[in-house]
Amino acid sequence: MSPAAARLGLTAGLALADARARVPDLVCLPADPDGDAALLRQVLTDFSRFTPMAAADGPDGLILDVTGCAHLFGGEAGLMDQAIIRAGWFGLEVRAALAGTPQAARALVRFGPGGITPEGQDRVAVRDLPVEALELAEADLQALRRAGLKTVAAVDDRPRVALAARFGKAAAWKVDRVLGLEDIRITPFRPPDPCVVDRVLMEPISTDDDILRVLDDLLGEASLRLERDGQGGRVFQAGFFRVDGRVRRVTVQTGRATRDGPVVLRLFRETLAALITPLDPGFGFDQVRLSVVQTELLAATQIDLDRRPDRSADLEGLVDRLSARLGSEAVLRLQPRDTHLPERAMRLVAANLAHPHRDDREETVPPRPLHLFDPPQPVEALAGLPDSPPRRFRWRRVQHEVVRAEGPERIAGEWWRKPEPTRDYYRVEDAAGRRFWLFRQGLYGDPAQPRWFIHGLFA
Repeated sequence: MSPAAARLGLTAGLALADARARVPDLVCLPADPDGDAALLRQVLTDFSRFTPMAAADGPDGLILDVTGCAHLFGGEAGLMDQAIIRAGWFGLEVRAALAGTPQAARALVRFGPGGITPEGQDRVAVRDLPVEALELAEADLQALRRAGLKTVAAVDDRPRVALAARFGKAAAWKVDRVLGLEDIRITPFRPPDPCVVDRVLMEPISTDDDILRVLDDLLGEASLRLERDGQGGRVFQAGFFRVDGRVRRVTVQTGRATRDGPVVLRLFRETLAALITPLDPGFGFDQVRLSVVQTELLAATQIDLDRRPDRSADLEGLVDRLSARLGSEAVLRLQPRDTHLPERAMRLVAANLAHPHRDDREETVPPRPLHLFDPPQPVEALAGLPDSPPRRFRWRRVQHEVVRAEGPERIAGEWWRKPEPTRDYYRVEDAAGRRFWLFRQGLYGDPAQPRWFIHGLFA
């Protein structure tokens, strides 16, 4: 109920006929719960400018954990005033309350006068509220009123043991939470990132140079925080808050953890220039937020005594720049998978999201060729004994005499997939010095006759 409707004598839950009797020229419109929910989500997204810890509170409220954020807006009073002004942009009439715990703030804003409660005074402020502020079940509230307990103070003065015995432990816990004696943290609609830095601007900005200048300042501040924690960032996200309430987020990734602000700034410049939908400032951005979405341990690097340059950093920088310019899906990297079958041993992933990975099986797995045939090509082979390497084989109408052979390397099919015959792999060399990777599919004695294939070529 808005204050104007309340002054006309309307109340929540009033029948439509009674409402029209009290206000004959009442305008009635069909309810739109989906539209209301969409509006609340839009406001929630916009109000994340005040704090990353923001969540919906029922169908008609928001709850913000502004711990450590109030100084960005001139203190608690300034933050509350700006939140009310922002709500006016959406055509909303709101009431705000600030208290030490979420439950105390909810009680004061829904059943009290709202406003700012001094630190440590939550219990005093909430005690003056009606017993409905406890938001217990209707039957429990009716029982409390019949017992003469019409205010929170009257319930607070009763022993918790007696309250739990009559209404259950949940009711006793609810009383302590509403009074601010127990703090239950909120669950934000977006989990907070490990490192977040904000810049609230006195005047909106709209040019690319101003945007990059603000990002440069935020990256410097974020680098100091990451260095203090011994961390480096892998995923950086810039949030641009427009004056009209729209929020645009741009994300960049790096191939390795970094605290190098100029490097990340160059990636943002490349990404902003390559956006399919350009960054539209509208009437300007009045706040910019930099979030380090993913972090990793980043210890100091010992310089080699011979001072040989580390070329791997140059390669990772090139991958990051290409990914920012062309998109992550355009720059790929091979990454090992936990399987022994050669054709499934690698997969392509975004290069700037994957770690350069060393396969732990490198010490035990025999050498594999870089060039594999997909699918393996059949050959005609002749072996001296059933489980021995081939003496000669014919491939693409050319006869090859085997002079050296090594193997077998036996690889069984994966039991969780469709049954596949066992493979025996051999590394062979012909009289001309060419080396091949052959395998026999199936074992002698199986119902099906074993077949020979060539799977790859060694350089």
